[in-house]
Amino acid sequence: MTAPLAEPSPSAWVLRWLHLIPQGGRVLDVACGAGRHCRSMAQRGFSLEAVDRDPIPMDWARNETGVHFLRCDLETEPWPYAADEFAAIVVVRYLHRALLAQLLFSLAPGGVLIYETFAVGQERFGRPSNPDFLLRQGELLEWARGKLHVVAFEQGMEKSPAPALLQRICAVRSPTPSAVFPLIGE
Repeated sequence: MTAPLAEPSPSAWVLRWLHLIPQGGRVLDVACGAGRHCRSMAQRGFSLEAVDRDPIPMDWARNETGVHFLRCDLETEPWPYAADEFAAIVVVRYLHRALLAQLLFSLAPGGVLIYETFAVGQERFGRPSNPDFLLRQGELLEWARGKLHVVAFEQGMEKSPAPALLQRICAVRSPTPSAVFPLIGE
């Protein structure tokens, strides 16, 4: 008899920044897969939208209140959250550059973006190897410039659980325009 597969652990990067999300806030988990980040966020009282072209909710999520899984191919179908705003958006190990503007639009004022995905050089370690799915040097940081307040940014090699070249950003959308650009005389 084989033992059941262990649930994959959530990203330490995501867990590190959850405290920035307003208590009870609505969170969007983009390309959620099996929902490995949803569980940690649901346990902290967040309401969750989890979207993937083939979401595979884990057993714990099937009857969980406040967690909604949506099947949508984000690369071929319209953005399903055009009328929504989220207190946080989490994206891990997924890149579709055409969605970046939608993510910004769907992030509420004061909302937190937590993003972690593969960077150029990852092809030496395996998938993904297609440049369309690999961030260029500093790309997330450059994309956020002038749009979001960057709390933290990292890029480089991660050795565990498997070698990977990653880029990570945690950034906050300004609650008001004057929060980023103070009025003269303030």
